[in-house]
Amino acid sequence: MPKRIIKRYLPDHRIIRDHKHLRFFGKLLHDPNLWHLNRRSVSGAMSVGLFAAFIPIPFQMVLATALAIPFRVNVPIAASLVWLTNPITMPPVFYTAYKLGSWLLDTPMHAVTFEMSVAWAKQELILIWQPFLLGCFILATASAVLGNVIVRLLWRLHVVRYIKRKREKRRLLNIP
Repeated sequence: MPKRIIKRYLPDHRIIRDHKHLRFFGKLLHDPNLWHLNRRSVSGAMSVGLFAAFIPIPFQMVLATALAIPFRVNVPIAASLVWLTNPITMPPVFYTAYKLGSWLLDTPMHAVTFEMSVAWAKQELILIWQPFLLGCFILATASAVLGNVIVRLLWRLHVVRYIKRKREKRRLLNIP
């Protein structure tokens, strides 16, 4: 079952519940449904985690956890998926988001020259914030929907194969 594969890689829920950045959620993280592994909770966690990964804010893990609680999906999976956008992958992902947003809004792309400073970030974001945020929202929504559908299909496929193997085993045992 997919549960066994996923459980092997997930940390203990007490470690996540007691994490210094997540303590302010308090008793909300004590709901056992937030730690279950079933098709609904894993696919929902995939949606929440992928959506939060494409939102350009710091502490995306906190956002993913905050979204996982009301949707009652698996917190560890949702929180870990935000690392899809990490310091290495952020530049190409966010450039793609900006490019997509510019294309959708039919605005010319602004030539951005990178400089590591707060003043530069403020100056550039004033020029590109609309297409950038639109592109981030579109990528977040599309990846959330696609991730959910893929997990549900793969889970279903795995269960169907498991049932077929089980039936085949029974059939072979019943033959004299």
